[in-house]
Amino acid sequence: MRERTIASHYARAALGGARRAGHDFSALLQQVGITPELLSEPRARIAPEQFTRLLQLLWLALDDEYLGFAQAPSKRGTFAMMCHALIHCRTLEKALERGFLFYSLFPQGPRWQLTREGEMARLSLDDAHLWDPDHFLSECLLVIWHRLGSWLIGQRIRLHQVTFSYTQPPHASEYDLLFPCAQQFGAPNTSLVFPTRYLSLPLLQDERTLKHFLERSPADLLSRPDEGDSLSSQLRRLLSRDRTPWPDLDAVAQHLHISPQTLRRHLREEGTSFQALKDELRRDIAIYHLGRADLSLQAIAEQLGFSEPSAFHRAFKKWTGLTPGAYRAQES
Repeated sequence: MRERTIASHYARAALGGARRAGHDFSALLQQVGITPELLSEPRARIAPEQFTRLLQLLWLALDDEYLGFAQAPSKRGTFAMMCHALIHCRTLEKALERGFLFYSLFPQGPRWQLTREGEMARLSLDDAHLWDPDHFLSECLLVIWHRLGSWLIGQRIRLHQVTFSYTQPPHASEYDLLFPCAQQFGAPNTSLVFPTRYLSLPLLQDERTLKHFLERSPADLLSRPDEGDSLSSQLRRLLSRDRTPWPDLDAVAQHLHISPQTLRRHLREEGTSFQALKDELRRDIAIYHLGRADLSLQAIAEQLGFSEPSAFHRAFKKWTGLTPGAYRAQES
């Protein structure tokens, strides 16, 4: 079960290029079950499958993998051809260089540069010529290249830092899901920084595995969460596995072999709390079940640890700005 949901901000931002081109996307939103009420509510969340489908339909409607955010479109299939061009490279470094060379054939698109800085490698994106007010395409490209590189070598590339050439946006709290590492805003460039040791690793993929990979990519790369190695991520995975009944902070601290005070302090240093993580997980589980109609509202409330459906109703509206019924209505 893919419980990690996606902020409605990304659905609104993804539509920016289509809106700019005067494209009527109301029917498209209806296809993926995103109502105007959900789209306009800042606290609302959407399921990863909805987001994947939204991107796929936008690419189809616009015939542009840049979704209208670049000076010129990148026709559907360009990403796939680039992957075919690099899949036979010997190392990750050679694959990245070939991929960037491929995209340099299209002069009006964004540019990439790979540089070495001691023991760190920097993957820099030149996004100066994009029409991208919400930085949607820039962020998508960072995520895609990071996860593509990880897939190519068969292991997650642990990021050291991610930098952004723009100031911290209102939705920056979502960045911990996209880039589980140190983040710097207002930097000289937009880039990913990671240890150079990954560059010399061999590619473990081939034409056969690439075919399967491309069935859902690059959309799947964007909707799939990267849990990272933080304590918050470990805690979320633990709560996802064992929630009958939901463990309290003392039980979780005992499981992790640390004191409750230490657990609170570490979570505070990561900008969160036990209750906040628990509520985020309960919110995402609720959205998962509300979108599938396999449980009644009372059953969902009980699964989430609420004694009364009314308490679940109030909590859900606080989390998302909408009622459980508004989410379930999307499926009807």
